Amino acid sequence: MSHTADSSISASLNQLTVNETHSSAPSVNSKTGEMDIEKQNQPVDAVPVAKPRWWENKSLEDKPLDGMYGWAVVISGCFMLMFSMGCVNSYGTYETHYHLDQFPDEPVSTLSWVGTLQFGVMNFFGIPAGIMCERFDTRLVSFTGGVIMAVALIIASFCDDAIWKLIITQGIVFSIGASLVFIPSTSIPSQWFTKRRALAVGIVVAGSGIGGLWLTPATRAMIDQLGTPWSLRITGIIIFAVNTVASIFMRSRFKVQSRDKVVDFSVFRDIRFSLIFMGAICGTTAYFTPLFSLPSFAAQVVGKSDDFGTNLLTIINAASTLGRIGTGEVARFYGNINTMATCTLVSALSILVLWLPFESGGTLIACSIVYGLFCGGFIGLLPVVMADLWGVQRISTIIGLLYMANFVGTMVGAPSSGAILDNIGNGINYKPTIIFSGVFMLCASLFFMALRFTTNKKIFKRV
Repeated sequence: MSHTADSSISASLNQLTVNETHSSAPSVNSKTGEMDIEKQNQPVDAVPVAKPRWWENKSLEDKPLDGMYGWAVVISGCFMLMFSMGCVNSYGTYETHYHLDQFPDEPVSTLSWVGTLQFGVMNFFGIPAGIMCERFDTRLVSFTGGVIMAVALIIASFCDDAIWKLIITQGIVFSIGASLVFIPSTSIPSQWFTKRRALAVGIVVAGSGIGGLWLTPATRAMIDQLGTPWSLRITGIIIFAVNTVASIFMRSRFKVQSRDKVVDFSVFRDIRFSLIFMGAICGTTAYFTPLFSLPSFAAQVVGKSDDFGTNLLTIINAASTLGRIGTGEVARFYGNINTMATCTLVSALSILVLWLPFESGGTLIACSIVYGLFCGGFIGLLPVVMADLWGVQRISTIIGLLYMANFVGTMVGAPSSGAILDNIGNGINYKPTIIFSGVFMLCASLFFMALRFTTNKKIFKRV
């Protein structure tokens, strides 16, 4: 009986041991006969983390900041803006041809809607573009934008019988693709730099000025020699080729975690964002008036030739390119917000002091140089300031929200400037238009100064 009891107890203990260690005991590999230690240490309820799929952002935080890959991102962004914003800046060449040859019976105000929508819709689409940059691989987003831009221009080359078709293709569809290129190009470089962030972003946004410098004469040459359709097709093919290569390097440094809110508008509760938003509206409202009105002012009021007016635009684009790069270096020592507020103030003074009181070719050249240098700094430093204040992980969506301000300013500024010239200045008195632009740029500088003292109240502090 003792032997039977011992056997029963032993069997019970063995069964208990099996039950307790079924899930925790080391498993034995059927091929090698060895215990699998990794499975032994793994919790029972552990869920394996899924690897990011190929279209999702992957974390690259192990790559060094301010390194070679960061500069590859900068160069790629510069080329991408060269053809997206460069095409927007060079639309005036197409508008001239449409007005004189292709659609002579259409009013200029109708033709100008193509260029206005290019910049306006590009900024309006900034929010969905920023969301896509967070949810998907930014290389895929920027590549898709290049495809849309190229296809839009190629389709536009066959729309030579109605201006509304060009408004849809060359205006709206092109600008949607440009937004998918513009948002990654201006937001991703900030993630790869700390010490030279302002310089890096300045080089990227300088691409738009560089594109305007050479795309304008190149487009004119293609139209003269090959015609508008082939000019659009060739530009579209070049955009596809260049953007495809550049988008390979446009990688986000962080894998952003998904969240319940698609767009987080809580940032508007931060007084600093509200000040930047209002400053951007005022600055963009004033920004295009010198670009649109200086050439006609030189011809109608000063009595200069059309070539002189064209050269003024070339001076502004060249100075703007230098300004976007140069202010990035200045901001390292002076502070990003300090530099942005100063650039906006000097831009306003160039309009009100150099353009408003004088009617001579020399002062127009001086105004073009000063305005180009400092308005470029204002445009280039906005993304840098956003990264400094709110970090770089969600910078794509925050910049997308900010560019809604640019959309409002664009849709208000250009039409209002033309209406003031026609209705108040009777088409020849530019002073009300100049005052309109100068005052709005001055208001932008006041908003940015308020931002500076809201961020740090010490006068001599580098902010």
